[in-house]
Amino acid sequence: MRAYYWGVVICAVLVVLSVGFVDRPMAHLTHDAIGRNALFLGLTRIPEGLAALAVPLVVVLGLVRMRRGRLAGVSHVGFLAGLSMIVAEAIKNALKLAFGRTWPETWINHNPSFIDNGVYGFFPFHGGPGWGSFPSGHMTIVTAAMGVFWLLWPRWRGIYLLPVVATATGVFAMDYHFVADLIGGGFLGFAVAAATVRIAAVPAVVGPPDDQAS
Repeated sequence: MRAYYWGVVICAVLVVLSVGFVDRPMAHLTHDAIGRNALFLGLTRIPEGLAALAVPLVVVLGLVRMRRGRLAGVSHVGFLAGLSMIVAEAIKNALKLAFGRTWPETWINHNPSFIDNGVYGFFPFHGGPGWGSFPSGHMTIVTAAMGVFWLLWPRWRGIYLLPVVATATGVFAMDYHFVADLIGGGFLGFAVAAATVRIAAVPAVVGPPDDQAS
């Protein structure tokens, strides 16, 4: 838990610094210097593909687990990765509503944005798709999946970083999110992955607690 607490503090500090000093100049940089590019757009599709696999993966492997009583090896890790993505997606949606941050650019129904209208800030519980920039869903999903692999199969950690870095590069270059959004999404996804792995490692308790047993 100490690692979680420190992680939250470090993430909060980085987000605040980014909101105050980094997000606006970087949004202008990507808009003016990079623009739209098919390669960067393709990189943003990585978490979308992972998210599409999450529910089918959990349903199929969940049925297998119910039938066999347990999962092992690749199937166990795949189940936890899918579950991590589903949980992270739900938490991310709630946080987007709670923070109500506007996007770097206008994407949805003429939503107000920093580049197009000079609107920059957080509008808690405003609601609507135009106020959902923080945290980044792309980073949340990819780190929720890769975080499980990172913790359970540490030998290939360099490989797991590739989709994370590729996603961050694509989302940043396309000006889909501010830097702070990437930091928040990355932390959220990995935190959910770590919690999923930790909970899965705790043996289940069947029956009432000892002090309530008859």
